[in-house]
Amino acid sequence: MFKRHPQSLTDVLHQLLREQGLETPLREKRLIDAWEKVTGATVARYTGEKFIRNQTLHVKITSPALRHDLSMMRSQLVKRLNAEIGAMVIADVRIY
Repeated sequence: MFKRHPQSLTDVLHQLLREQGLETPLREKRLIDAWEKVTGATVARYTGEKFIRNQTLHVKITSPALRHDLSMMRSQLVKRLNAEIGAMVIADVRIY
């Protein structure tokens, strides 16, 4: 007879993602997708390319005035984006 160790499906999926090394890329994708929700539709309209490299979110903003405003709010953006995901994914935001 065999022993059963029941686990929730959520726990099994989290364990599988961690073992396969997919947890971090999934969180990074969720954070990039959360940009519009955190910053709003107006900022999203002026947002171009977004990517994460070395725990830094790089965002291209087409409006110089908005680029300056967002650069001044970098620490707030980091906190809000990480809070939206529920994990420490990025440590900095670079606006260019």
